[in-house]
Amino acid sequence: MKRAFIVTSSIVASTLVAGSIVPMQARGAQASPPGAPEGVTVTADWDKTIRVSKTTPTLQVVVNPPLRRGSKIHDGAFRSLRALGCDYVRYVPWMPYPRLGVAELEPPSDGKTSWDFSLIDPMTADFMEATAGHSVMLNFSTIPQWMFTTKTRVSYPDDPDTPIWNYSQGTELRDPSGKEVADYFGRLVSWYTKGGFTDELGKRHESGHAYKIDYWEVLNEPDLEHTTTAEQYTARYDAIVSAIHTVAPEVKFVGISLAAPTAAPGFFDYFLDPKNHRPGTPLDMISYHFYAIPTLDMGHEVQPTAFFEQADRFLAAVGFIETIRTRLSPATQTTVNEIGSISAEDLRQGEPGYRFTELPTWYWNLSGAVYAYVYAGLARAGIDIAGESQLVGYPTQFPSVSMVDWDTGAPNARYQVLKLIKDNFGPGDRLIDSGAGVLGGSSYVHSQAFVTRAGERKLLLINKRDRSFAVTLPATATAMSVVDQTTKGEPAALRQVSGTTVTLPGLAVAVVTLAQSGS
Repeated sequence: MKRAFIVTSSIVASTLVAGSIVPMQARGAQASPPGAPEGVTVTADWDKTIRVSKTTPTLQVVVNPPLRRGSKIHDGAFRSLRALGCDYVRYVPWMPYPRLGVAELEPPSDGKTSWDFSLIDPMTADFMEATAGHSVMLNFSTIPQWMFTTKTRVSYPDDPDTPIWNYSQGTELRDPSGKEVADYFGRLVSWYTKGGFTDELGKRHESGHAYKIDYWEVLNEPDLEHTTTAEQYTARYDAIVSAIHTVAPEVKFVGISLAAPTAAPGFFDYFLDPKNHRPGTPLDMISYHFYAIPTLDMGHEVQPTAFFEQADRFLAAVGFIETIRTRLSPATQTTVNEIGSISAEDLRQGEPGYRFTELPTWYWNLSGAVYAYVYAGLARAGIDIAGESQLVGYPTQFPSVSMVDWDTGAPNARYQVLKLIKDNFGPGDRLIDSGAGVLGGSSYVHSQAFVTRAGERKLLLINKRDRSFAVTLPATATAMSVVDQTTKGEPAALRQVSGTTVTLPGLAVAVVTLAQSGS
């Protein structure tokens, strides 16, 4: 997740054009009678499999006050998380709330330590219970501030619910070897997997926890937090992985976690080269992020165009990153574990005088459509995990990325789009060649054809504009489930369909099941 006061959209600035991965589109709009929806024709060559999907759709859960026990949305939010039943859910106690994410806020002093999990454990336990039976990816992303060299002490609020946007200061560790930081994370993992740990002064702390942690992601957005270089990050990654492996050798690791992957190609080149790591250090998986971000003067008519153009540039960059990965470390997997959009106003939330402005209904559908579009592009590129961001946001902490209503905990359209995709597609599906792709022009409906593991022929349809289209299908439709501006936060609506034409409302995401014959 981004720091509100410094983030800019690296995607907007990207000039990558050559070698891009261009997501396959529906064919261009056809002439329509006056007053009728524009016509779009979708084709699919069922005999041509582009790729067998490896991509798991999932989400991230960022720790913040609405997820604390006693919050009015606590029960609803975790109930919504449980109902998704996703694998590889990413859990991130994060920098703006030091008391909710940092277990040792002060250095050892006067014969005692400051280890304290009393505010951290309840949310972590609730997360582990809500994801029971599924794989998880934990990222306690914030290094205790006192482990960095700074001119003055960095303070933090006494109130655990008050966000602070300047906690992560300094670039150099006070222990250049990285051992102090590594030992901190080793003790964290021991607390949650081995029932406790022995602190720096030799005192035992008992937790009683024996959770199974499938993946541990090492730090978050190092290109923003502490402006970490590739060399610094790789050294810290190696030290942390070594300390955690000593405690829990079964854990796998995720590295890099870049906020702006298009701005830092050298980061991938350095980190993915095994010769830059300690011998035996695992490179199980890498991660990076994408958010579509408008400018303050982009209104309703402009944002859909801007968001999908940014997504196209991001997917082009994925192709370049994949080239680096396959050249240097082909066994390493990839998760894009923050996918979403951020309103321009959210980037000002750390400034004095910030006031939240209610987001319109269409925004949630647009943001959900962008996630669906990026998911389809990542599936075509062979990416392993596509994680939507995030379960709960709220005013002062990125409300525009929330997947549930921060007043009620009920799902919104972003949540329902993820559920629609997760319920219909996943690893093992065959992605079918579904037409030629055109950037710009009149290709306003995206179509990706699948043959699912169960043998069903399905289309994922995404309307990239806020107006309806009449979509001519490559075969007779037997069912259509859609999330649009009429369903809002309700589950995808099952629409009555027959024949080979369906109407796709503005900014809708739909799954159409097709008859087995008649390609």
